[in-house]
Formats: sequence, C-alpha cells, structure tokens
Amino acid sequence: MTMSLSEQVPSLTSRIANLAQRLKLTGKTPRLVLERASRLQFAFEPLPEPQPNIFWHEGPPLQHLVDLPRGALSGPVQEDKARAHLALTRLVTKVSEFHPEFDLRQIDGLSGQPLDGRTYPTFEAFAATPVCRKVRIISYRDFTRALTHALPRFEQKETIQLRQASWLGERIYWAGEQHSATFAAAIAYARRRGLDTALPAELTDYRLDLAGVQALQAAYHVLAMPASAWDDPVFVGLLLDGQVPYARLTLLRNTSNSELLLLEKGHVAANALGEGLKLAGSPDAITYLKSLPQITRFRRGSPL
Repeated sequence: MTMSLSEQVPSLTSRIANLAQRLKLTGKTPRLVLERASRLQFAFEPLPEPQPNIFWHEGPPLQHLVDLPRGALSGPVQEDKARAHLALTRLVTKVSEFHPEFDLRQIDGLSGQPLDGRTYPTFEAFAATPVCRKVRIISYRDFTRALTHALPRFEQKETIQLRQASWLGERIYWAGEQHSATFAAAIAYARRRGLDTALPAELTDYRLDLAGVQALQAAYHVLAMPASAWDDPVFVGLLLDGQVPYARLTLLRNTSNSELLLLEKGHVAANALGEGLKLAGSPDAITYLKSLPQITRFRRGSPL
C-alpha cells in the first residue's frame, strides 16, 4: 500500500516533539519557546552564494570579522555581546606576504562595486563594456599611459596592494579604489599582447578558519534574520521574556537577511529558540560558512 505524501513527510508537530525530546527539553517553557519560534512566518531568503565576480565588495564581507569593533554588536547585555564578539573574531585570519616581482597579469579582481549593477566574471568581460572601451588602448604607449594613470607611481616600481579571500576562490584583487576601469583595461590588454609587467606587491590573504567555525558552531546558533523580525511582538517577546542571551550583528548587504542573530546553545531557552527559528526557515549562517569554497595558498602559474 502506497503512503500518501502527508504520511511520508513528518508534520511540524511531530518534528517539534522529536526535537524537544532530543534536546531534553523537559520543562514547559523551553518546549513552548521551541514551538512558538517554529511557527513564526518571516520572509526568510537563502544566504547569497558567492558568484564568479571581479568585484571584491560583491562577495560576502567576512574580512570585516578580522578587526570587528566591539561596538559592532548590539544586544541588551554587555557580557553576552563580549562572548559573541570573541567567537566571531576567531572566524577569519589575515596574513600578508611580500612578493618582489608580481606579474600584474595574474590580477583578476577589483575593489569596489560595478556602477551598472552587473556581474563580470573576468577582466576581459569588463574591458568590453563602454566605460572600459573609452580608455582606448591600441598601442604599447597607450598601455603604459593607462597603467600609469591607474598606478601613478608605476614607473617608480611602487609596491602594489593586493588581497585574496579563501571564500572567493583563487581570484586576486587589486586593492586600489580608483580608476578601476582603466586598470582592468590595461591588464586585459597586457594579457592579450603577452606583456610581461611586474611590480613588487603585498598580498593580504584572508582565510576562513575552520577551527573557529567549529568552535562557533559548538557554542552558538548563528541565524540570518530579516529586518521585519524586530517588529514582530512574538519574536521579540521570545527573546525578552525568556531573558535569552543573544547578540546581533549587521554584516550582510541583503535586506532580506539584514542581521545575524547569535544565540547561546548553553542556555536552554536560547537553544530552543535557535532550533525553532531554524524549523521556521531561518538560514543557518554556520552551515553557510562551511559550504564556502576554500583555498590553501596564493596560486602561482600562468596569467589568465
């Protein structure tokens, strides 16, 4: 006999009961927190996956966690925020390395964001746009003029600043904030013509620390919450009535997932609230972090 779909998929009530049993929520209050949280209806959206993109600021801004100010977190209790801050600052490490001769053709990323809102996977794709075609590089003289415009001390061999992030793959980004179109057009021309152009470079490498991620997962639920949640009396009541230890951090640019909510798993009500919010559909930021690409070292090889 074939079971119906409703018989195959556990109901929310049975899932809540099973979860409460697994979490050993014997008291009435934690079970009620779990149930009420699981029935909240917010406009949750998945956390954005990194896309092949030459623009640094279009990726997840996890680099800000390295020097995260204490005042970046909000919440009612200073001690709760301090513990959450310490856990977050252990997620990302930063290492800088000097390269006396760095082939500029290996740079395939820019700082900032595209003015037209489009996604560009390569310098070549960006160089084909009207803003880059205005640079008009048709000779070696044009090339050196353009590169000197983007890097005013190019002829003096001034050290160029670069950066890389493990969650963005192997892409290497120029850290300059101005003349992005000119720089991209010049590098695309150098690749096309096989021009060997090298400068000293300082490469700052940001890496997601998996040990830090595991430690955070052991201690916290980290959930992406929409801005509308803080206007919901049921959700706010669950936080305040149960004196739940929590901290909030605005890190993401997606307005539908405007904040990260950190709930301590060691607190029974906070743990129940976190599990209930996940049942309601809140994206789990720790699962998201663990799914991001990882690289181990700066890649060396032929320019793209």
